[in-house]
Amino acid sequence: MAVVNRIAAYQEEMKGWRRHLHQYPELGLECYDTAAFVVERLKEFGVDEIHTGIAETGVVALIHGQEKGGVTGLRADMDALPMEEETGAEYASKISGKMHACGHDGHTTMLLGAAKYLAETRKFSGTVALIFQPAEETIGGGGLMVDEGMMERFGIEEVYALHTDPNGEVGTFSTCLGPIMAAVDDFDIVLRGKGGHAAHPDENIDPIPAALSIGMALQTISSRNADPLGAIVVSLTQVQAGSAKNVTPETVLLAGTVRTFDPAIREMAEKRLHEIVQGQAASYCLTAEIDYQKSYPPTINHAAQTEFAVAVASEVCGSENIIDDIKPSMGAEDFSYMLNARPGSYLQIGQGLGPSLHHPKFDFNDDIAPIGASFFARLIETRQPLNKD
Repeated sequence: MAVVNRIAAYQEEMKGWRRHLHQYPELGLECYDTAAFVVERLKEFGVDEIHTGIAETGVVALIHGQEKGGVTGLRADMDALPMEEETGAEYASKISGKMHACGHDGHTTMLLGAAKYLAETRKFSGTVALIFQPAEETIGGGGLMVDEGMMERFGIEEVYALHTDPNGEVGTFSTCLGPIMAAVDDFDIVLRGKGGHAAHPDENIDPIPAALSIGMALQTISSRNADPLGAIVVSLTQVQAGSAKNVTPETVLLAGTVRTFDPAIREMAEKRLHEIVQGQAASYCLTAEIDYQKSYPPTINHAAQTEFAVAVASEVCGSENIIDDIKPSMGAEDFSYMLNARPGSYLQIGQGLGPSLHHPKFDFNDDIAPIGASFFARLIETRQPLNKD
C-alpha cells in the first residue's frame, strides 16, 4: 500500500486529533469548537489563507502550490448526530446526547492530515481549497456553502470527498460513475376528522381507517406509477394517533421519506403523494394537510473526475482494492450540492467490517486516516503537477 511516508509518520498525531474531536461532538451548524480546532491546526501547518464563518461555522483554507494553476476543492464534514454513544471507548463522547456516529471526526482528520503534508511539501501547482463543512446530517451545510458563493469566491474548479465505509475492508476504495446516492424528500401529513367516544362511531369522523388506507396506497407510487426499472423508495415511518382505547382521535399524523435518483420520478412521486392523500382523505370525509419537503438532490459523480479519482486511489492502495461499480445507495449526502455546482467525485474508503453508520457502537478506524490523507494528497499532486521543465 503506497501510503505517503511523511503522512504515515503523522499517524499518532492524527489519532490524537480524531479522538479529541470524537469526545466533543457538535450538531448542525453549531460546530464552533470543531471549527476552532480545525483553524488552530491549519495555522500550525502554515496554510496560506483561512476563511471562517461560511454557513455559520464552515471553514475554507487555501494552500498555494509552487506554480500558477487551477483550484481543486477537498471536502470534509464536521458535524455529529443527536444520539447516545455505546462504544465504551476511553475517548467516548463527553457530550450527552451527541455522538460522532458517521465518521465525520475521521473525515476531518483525514483532510487535516492532507493539509499538513501539502502545506509542508507544496509539490503541486495552483491551489488546493480545503473545505470543512458543518450540518451534513441536518439542513445541508454543503448547499449553504455553495449558496454563499464558495465556489466562485475561491475559484474552485473541481471538488472531491471521502466517506468512511464500515462495510468495506481496510484500505479499499469504492465508488461508481453517475448517481451514487439518492435524492431525499420528506413528508408530514395531518388527517383531520371529528373525535368522540369510540362507542359511538356514527357520531365521529374517524381518521384512522383513512390513515391505514393511505399507508397502503402510498406503496402504489413505486409499484404502479414508477418505471419498474427506475429506483424509488417510499417509506411511511411514523403513524401517530390517539391517547385512549375508548376515544376516536381528532387527527392522525403520518410522516415518511421518498428516495429517488431520476428527477422525473422525483416529481411524479410528489404529485402522486398529494393526489393519493387528498383523494383518500376526501373519500373518508376528512381534510388533509400535506407538508412535502424537498431536501438533498441526488449525489451524481462526474465521469472524468471519477475515473481520475479511481486511478489515484489505485496508486495509493492497489487496483485490486478498488471497486468502481458499486450499486448506488438510497441514502443521501449533501455533497450533492457541491457536485451540482462543480464536477467532481465522491468515494468511500473501507475501514473494516463493524457496526454500521449511525449505530451507537460505531467508531471510526484510526488506522485508515493516513490512507485517506494520502489519497487526498496524491490527488492534488497528480491533478495539479509541477512543470517538469
